[in-house]
Amino acid sequence: MEELLRTNNPVTVSFAEALLSEQGIIHFVADHHMSIVDGSLGILPRRIMVDGEKLHQARRLMRDAGLGDELPEKPVRPVN
Repeated sequence: MEELLRTNNPVTVSFAEALLSEQGIIHFVADHHMSIVDGSLGILPRRIMVDGEKLHQARRLMRDAGLGDELPEKPVRPVN
């Protein structure tokens, strides 16, 4: 899994999840329950992870839906 986008906005997370699900792109929201740690302040961003083979398709989908500003300039690769 590779990071598609990172945001503090729960609406953006929900919208991105709906877009990915609609296209059949398997995804995972990392750090979803981190609000427990930050006291529900929303300061810790959530990351949407997708399969590396679908990363470019998912990035294109986000740009087409108007979420291009939420994407990192370059894809973020996980550290092994």
